[in-house]
Amino acid sequence: MNSLSIYTKLETLPTDLKQEVSDFIDFLLQKSSSKKNKIVPKFGSAKGKIKMSPDFDEPLEDFKEYM
Repeated sequence: MNSLSIYTKLETLPTDLKQEVSDFIDFLLQKSSSKKNKIVPKFGSAKGKIKMSPDFDEPLEDFKEYM
């Protein structure tokens, strides 16, 4: 869809609907700019921050009587 066809359709709308279109365009612009600013953590950035105990796979002491 090119700009001329969009403009032609816009010109056929009543004034109140033109304002809604303008508001929607502003919303879309804000939405697209916020996606660009989103920071995605890099793989491995939490290395060394989480530690797992050596007996992680061992049964818990609380459940010994059920086994």
